[in-house]
Amino acid sequence: MVGGKSLSGHEEKIRLGMVGGGVDAFIGDVHRIASRLDDHYVLVAGALSSTPERAQQSGAALGLDPDRVYDSYEHMAKAEAARPDGIEAVAIVTPNHMHEGPASAFLRQGIHVICDKPLTATIEEARALAAEAERSGALFVLTHNYTGYPMVREARAMIADGLLGPLRVVQVSYAQDWLTEEVESKQAAWRTNPAMTGGGGAIGDIGTHAFNLSQFVTGLEVQGLSADLQSFVPGRRVDDNAHVMMCYGGGARGMLWCSHVAPGNENGLKLQVYGVKGGLEWAQEEPNKLWYTPFGEPKRLLTRNGAGTGAASLRLSRVPAGHPEGYLEGFANIYFEAATAIRAKKAGKPVPQDVVYPTIWDGLAGMAFIDACVRSSSNNSAWVQFVDLTP
Repeated sequence: MVGGKSLSGHEEKIRLGMVGGGVDAFIGDVHRIASRLDDHYVLVAGALSSTPERAQQSGAALGLDPDRVYDSYEHMAKAEAARPDGIEAVAIVTPNHMHEGPASAFLRQGIHVICDKPLTATIEEARALAAEAERSGALFVLTHNYTGYPMVREARAMIADGLLGPLRVVQVSYAQDWLTEEVESKQAAWRTNPAMTGGGGAIGDIGTHAFNLSQFVTGLEVQGLSADLQSFVPGRRVDDNAHVMMCYGGGARGMLWCSHVAPGNENGLKLQVYGVKGGLEWAQEEPNKLWYTPFGEPKRLLTRNGAGTGAASLRLSRVPAGHPEGYLEGFANIYFEAATAIRAKKAGKPVPQDVVYPTIWDGLAGMAFIDACVRSSSNNSAWVQFVDLTP
């Protein structure tokens, strides 16, 4: 272990529960793998499906005690909080419209929440959830997993250290092609149903990842935007393509493109940042590489755990340079950061300063982004400001 993130001999594993993520749920498997990679968690309970029979089948497949496979998240939250060996954290891996209810139920019991993105289906739900998190005092971790990639952390540190100088231009895109045609599948069904997504299609599913990445790496906040949302597939009720112009604090300007209908693109998340003194380029499909160009000099290739990289990326690298790390490891890094924070809180200590993870406030910003995009696009792409995020 290059980063030394594995469980030490004297630490007990964090007891983890899960809401959603049952049989055949892609994201449930991702969260379970991520939680196990560094051996900091043990899954002990779950409300794995809204269908009791499927929930029990999923629990059996995962080796859970049948008494800790619940038919509802409400029952699970109360029962686990009452147990001396109850869960300490819960992963919420349901569709968007089922985030606020479970997350609030566990926060009320003082149980830490690790929630998939976007935060909720509506900005009103997001505000209510943020208020609940403030009252609870429990940790809230949002799994914008791309922020866990080592070379993303490297780019963030380089910008914070001033290597690019004042920032001028931010270009970010996330293109896929899997919804180019009408697709009849469970994954497609809820992602194209406005009642379940909250009205945002591609902009909520992958646009929020691009938006979050741009703010995380640059350290800048988007203050206003102009959006043009399209639904190219006939009959589709949510956007499947979007172009967004953005104005950042400090004067930088940006462009975001996200698409579910771009043939030839699989998971093409890309970020380019340019300042007075140089530029950075990173692509998710080649996640171990970061291109750095000081103005007037040749491009330089930095590689994960390679020469010239700093502490921000090294602490999240697991294997030597040249061996690939990617999606699952990035997800696992969020779980690692969460475990460190949970243990610090349990011990009554401050969370170490180098521990970084997306919080509920990042989730609120993402919801404000979706809201602003929808408002702008419905008003002939007029420039709009973000709504007040105060819970």
